[in-house]
Amino acid sequence: MNSPVKYDNIFQYNESRGVETLHPLVSVIDFSKCGPAHYERQVYGFYTVFLKEVKCGDLRYGRNYYDYQEGTLVFLAPGQVIGYEDNGQTYQPKGWALLFHPDLLRGTSLGRNIGSYSFFSYEVSEALHLSEQERNVVVDCLHNIQSELNHSIDKHSRTLIVSNIELLLNYCTRFYERQFITRVDVNRDVLTGFERLLGDYFQGDRPEQEGVPTVRWCAEQLHLSANYFGDLVKKETGKSAQEYIQLKVIDIAKERIFDTTRSISEVAYSLGFRYPQHFTRLFKKVVGCSPNEYRTAN
Repeated sequence: MNSPVKYDNIFQYNESRGVETLHPLVSVIDFSKCGPAHYERQVYGFYTVFLKEVKCGDLRYGRNYYDYQEGTLVFLAPGQVIGYEDNGQTYQPKGWALLFHPDLLRGTSLGRNIGSYSFFSYEVSEALHLSEQERNVVVDCLHNIQSELNHSIDKHSRTLIVSNIELLLNYCTRFYERQFITRVDVNRDVLTGFERLLGDYFQGDRPEQEGVPTVRWCAEQLHLSANYFGDLVKKETGKSAQEYIQLKVIDIAKERIFDTTRSISEVAYSLGFRYPQHFTRLFKKVVGCSPNEYRTAN
């Protein structure tokens, strides 16, 4: 496998696509106006949002492959690797790209909140699939950013560019929420798998050996990114994935506490807690009384 081509800054990427650099920290690219591209894997030193409007081969993201659908949005944070295996051929990309460097966001509200847009850490297979109306909204936002880039730079330029990027990301948050709702059957399958996974985990002695399962571990077993999995659970249940795991632990603990041949410490260890006092603290927080009080009251 060839090493990925590294693009540290906006200018390098623009130059590779034959696009003029209007601003050193941000760029909007209409791929229909670019020439054919070579298949290659890439890693960026900036945030990227790709709107793909044509199927153009199997995209490799990390260790996995994903075949793009038309009208798909993919979000990448700096340092993520994406691209196609080089087969010696070229292809004509179609769609749009928004590139913006972290330095553009310094000292802005978007810079402070960029971490809240969790879809930048989703797997590419968890991409956002747009309706035609949603696609039009995204393209309008890109046009607005592009228009500002074509405007002479003044004291308002940075504020307006960042505001329009933030507007685009906020729309994408709304669209992802719609996708979670419209894919309810898929989501329920994930929750069913999550419940089964936890049930199987606590039936054996894995908790004593490996501890309480983490959200990241559960997501990996279900072949999802931790952020996408967490957002899905939150949308479906109203609880975070961490809270869901904790409630499962407490439900199992309530059953085991009735076995008076076990001490509370033994129950805690069997559930994956290294320190019984941590179990007692969580139990009291969720149930409202200590494990010993629960045992004697029932």
